[in-house]
Amino acid sequence: MTYHLAGDSTVAPMKPQESPMSGWGQFLQAHIDAPVRNLAFGGATTESFLSSGNWTELLSEVSMGDIVIIQFGHNDQKQPELAARSGYTDRLRRMVADVHEQGALAVLCTSCERRWFDDAGQLIPTHGDYPNAVRDLAHELDSPLIDLTAFTSWLYEDLGEVESTRLLSHFAPGEAAAWPDGLTDNTHFRVEGAERIAAYVARSLRAIERQGGDQPAKGSQVVS
Repeated sequence: MTYHLAGDSTVAPMKPQESPMSGWGQFLQAHIDAPVRNLAFGGATTESFLSSGNWTELLSEVSMGDIVIIQFGHNDQKQPELAARSGYTDRLRRMVADVHEQGALAVLCTSCERRWFDDAGQLIPTHGDYPNAVRDLAHELDSPLIDLTAFTSWLYEDLGEVESTRLLSHFAPGEAAAWPDGLTDNTHFRVEGAERIAAYVARSLRAIERQGGDQPAKGSQVVS
């Protein structure tokens, strides 16, 4: 059995020239016993992942019993044709169907939340209707769901506005060679954050598998 990852920069492998910025997919292998193929890439939408050929490449090595983990939304929400209840979910629906045709299991993920706090120290939701659209699609398709919007929102709020910066790409001048003048990025993880999310995804996958999610369309499993 193999885990296959489709997603955007919050999932994608670390680029050496951007270290220690990384997506959580970089660290999933450390928390599970099966191989991981990570085809996620920065800037990806559901449409560009399909049109670039990455989806075809991913499917080419998907076998019966494998698990395909799908997380998009960050970049889809910037494109009107990929609205939450139309182009975005249309493409996710196609991806789930393609995975099931291979005899594999598709697991949908909501987007990792951005770390944006208001003046009162409350986290600001930034993905609009996209997380709810994925939740509803998972229910419609009886597809397992890992709610990373809910988890990361809780995580940032639990750590607090100051401590949660340790998970994101906040680099002081001279701290990271890629950004000699420093960086404040509240979307992309540094290693510490990517590892934390990967550990949660692995735990969620184990829960899905224990609950009988090892067959396509077995029943919606929400892990949050």
